[in-house]
Amino acid sequence: MPVTTGSLTRCEAGDRPFPPGQAKACTVREVLDRVGGKWSIGILVAASQGPVRFTELERQIEGISRRMLTLTLRNLERDGLLHRRVYPTVPPKVEYAATPIALELYESLVALTSWAERHHTAVADARGAYDQAHGTAD
Repeated sequence: MPVTTGSLTRCEAGDRPFPPGQAKACTVREVLDRVGGKWSIGILVAASQGPVRFTELERQIEGISRRMLTLTLRNLERDGLLHRRVYPTVPPKVEYAATPIALELYESLVALTSWAERHHTAVADARGAYDQAHGTAD
């Protein structure tokens, strides 16, 4: 969240202050960090197809831990991108659905993930060539 100190604003502790006219950039960066996060894209794409349960997300999103899924879902709900619905059953049934603002994002996320699927081999090849030329590795 932006914090104003005198005539300068900063996003979070440790960020460099910047002039008040740039405060909006802080907010934009925070939103992009959330929706572009490692796990957020997959969750939002899945939830945009209709309500999805925790266990379905856990199966669909390769490599995500239960804890990270829980934290990411909580943050996306907090940001107004997901709606969490709890059904009064035993055990409780919980579903997550994309909100209208997340649905507006859907086409962009699909385009981004499609691009990544088409080009992941080219990116891996480029990394290998760079590492070989520069004597570096991951």
